[in-house]
Amino acid sequence: MPADAATATARTAVITGASSGIGAATARRLAAEGYRVVLTARRKDRIEALAAELTEAGHRAEAHTLDVTDRAAVDAFAAGLDRCDVLVNNAGGALGTDPVASADPADWRAMYEVNVLGVLNTTQALLPALVASGDGTVLILSSTAGLGTYEGGGGYVAAKHGAHAIAETLRLELCGQPVRVIEIAPGMVKTDEFALTRFRGDQEKAAKVYAGVAEPLTADDVADTIAWTVTRPAHVNVDLLVLRPRAQASNYKVHREN
Repeated sequence: MPADAATATARTAVITGASSGIGAATARRLAAEGYRVVLTARRKDRIEALAAELTEAGHRAEAHTLDVTDRAAVDAFAAGLDRCDVLVNNAGGALGTDPVASADPADWRAMYEVNVLGVLNTTQALLPALVASGDGTVLILSSTAGLGTYEGGGGYVAAKHGAHAIAETLRLELCGQPVRVIEIAPGMVKTDEFALTRFRGDQEKAAKVYAGVAEPLTADDVADTIAWTVTRPAHVNVDLLVLRPRAQASNYKVHREN
């Protein structure tokens, strides 16, 4: 159905990594915009609870347990979906802060699998439906780590540079097709799990990431930005939007209050 004949309530948004943080906030925000939201993540209990919450609030939501690094599972999920108008590639994450000289290759491989190949898997699987919608949107949530480097971030930086490259290349390759490619690159976002996962559950180290920063970005801030870009008129493509808190001037320059 072309964009001018479709209402927001008929449109479907698939959100990966929707069990917490930015993914869950994006699901709530797009549901509020009238989208039918399809929530995917590995944690079945989390996405089912969120889908129930949204349904009880009068929205249309459904949950599908999915690991974006499992290509066969992604293909099966895509085959069972009746339509897809928006794909929010949110699943990702960081592991460790070791220097390149001593980093664990297994960590790098895990980050590449989810941040790069996960994006590739879901985008390839759902692209036919996005084109068929007549007004599709692929949104890739990268990071300012995909635009610049910093010490101790080599593996994550490399992975997010990969995600950034996918967005730029896909936009070139889809030129002339009815599909927009949007990249949102957040800086410092304080969520319940990102830093904690990176530091393997070490609460003290995770807290230090945000120490003294009065107002880091929140998941809702990023979700609001995602919703704004997705709901622009069909001819408007927000190629790349960098989002940082006021206190952060770059990946390594952050104002911290005593």
